[in-house]
Amino acid sequence: MTVSEGPAVSPLLSVRGLTKYFGNFAACSGIDLDIAPGEIHALLGENGAGKSTLVKMLFGILEPSGGEILSSGQAVVIRSPSEARSFGIGMVFQHFSLFEALTVGENIALSLDPKFSLPRISDEAARLSHKYGLPLDPKAHVADLSVGERQRIEIVRALLQNPKLIILDEPTSVLTPQEADRLFETLLKLKTEGRSVLYISHRLEEVRRICDRATVLRHGKVTGRCDPRQETPASLARMMVGADVAGVSRGTSSELGDVLIEVTDLSVPARTPFAVSLRAIDMQVRAGEVLAIAGVAGNGQGELFDVLSGEYTVPENDAIRIRGKAVGTVGINARRMLGAGFVPEERHGHAAVSEMSLSDNLLLARSQPDRRSFLSGGVLSIVRHSSVRSAAKRICEDMDVRKSGDDPSAGSLSGGNLQKFIVGRELDRQPAVLVVNQPTWGVDAGAASRIRQALVDLARSGSAVVVISQDLDEIFEVATKVSVISEGRLSPSFAAHELSLEQIGLMMGGIHDSTHSEASHAH
Repeated sequence: MTVSEGPAVSPLLSVRGLTKYFGNFAACSGIDLDIAPGEIHALLGENGAGKSTLVKMLFGILEPSGGEILSSGQAVVIRSPSEARSFGIGMVFQHFSLFEALTVGENIALSLDPKFSLPRISDEAARLSHKYGLPLDPKAHVADLSVGERQRIEIVRALLQNPKLIILDEPTSVLTPQEADRLFETLLKLKTEGRSVLYISHRLEEVRRICDRATVLRHGKVTGRCDPRQETPASLARMMVGADVAGVSRGTSSELGDVLIEVTDLSVPARTPFAVSLRAIDMQVRAGEVLAIAGVAGNGQGELFDVLSGEYTVPENDAIRIRGKAVGTVGINARRMLGAGFVPEERHGHAAVSEMSLSDNLLLARSQPDRRSFLSGGVLSIVRHSSVRSAAKRICEDMDVRKSGDDPSAGSLSGGNLQKFIVGRELDRQPAVLVVNQPTWGVDAGAASRIRQALVDLARSGSAVVVISQDLDEIFEVATKVSVISEGRLSPSFAAHELSLEQIGLMMGGIHDSTHSEASHAH
């Protein structure tokens, strides 16, 4: 580990001994941190290390239990996000704080000075979003936008506040490499203007690329400081988790089995003015295969997941088959009863009910036959909650879910730990077919490795796995074959080892034919 010197000039923001208790649990304990003017400072740590708790104290969402915050050397008390903004602190959260029923412009206006009119705010947001390559329509309703487009709102909203310090929590987790590059250009421009960035990310290559210094948290304490440019991704990961992070083991390839999920000439019109139509989708995944679907956010990934999972049914029953059964017209439960499992991209409110316990979330996700092991009695069955809690505990142990109690609410877990539980909940059923949308969004290196290995292992056991992901590193790590979705069209699939990043980039731009000929030629 390379020890990084502190800032040579007076810090823009400092914390001294900052501590936060939840009951007897210390989420942050005695944290010291200095952020210099004009630096990009990485805050690293595995899920549950205390990063989100720390930045929520800086942004006035949580009140510290001890310690102090200093702005330009002066001790300050930050009681609310509006007070944080008055000290020049802006923040982009990993989990969005948007009202789905409102437009993009209305959501942005809520956090700005009310003296500015909505048309003026909308015009400025459109100008900034265009300038920074994060296109937004201020009149679009948030409910109709993809996760990637919602992330753009948060970034533009923060930039509109002209902050001295901007806190970014996993800002590139739903961006393509090209979008991330444009964001990095924005951050470097902010840096040259003397502004500072506190940057939270599990993508260690981008930390090495743009960050000047890094502070590492583990179990709520500072355990290391370094110049990330002098480290490797492996050494940074080791600092975060306290041990070497294992790569994904593919093992020996086994013989493929029957087609377990098949889509034939599926076209679905857009359900809203801002949705994407699916056009002539063809797809086959056999037992033992992992099909990874890459694509730029907003090109139909969400719509494809909805029809594969049965959240949205289609008129043609034969258009989708699971284990040979036509399922186009039936919903999620009927597909689960055929041995299918589904993990949507949005954890809170879609994959899990935040206010409910882990065990209750487990019970909710089971189809009727799967619930039998949790029931006792005859006609009037009674849920054996001890059995459900035991199953939830088993899942947490299998997936190394870190939690503060025996059966806490889903909302109390960090994003990565909740994701491990949600994926583990589906794997616990040993599904014959698993469809996962953005499996490691916002997840640390250790947790991502565990999830990816579990997906590979499931396929090796004879299941068919579909992974929809914007993380190209992840795609190459888990996939046996790759397709790309662009403007609602799905490319032919190619063996993962036949494709390069450049070829996938062409496919993401909708140029499929040249990629096909290149791959065929290489083959």
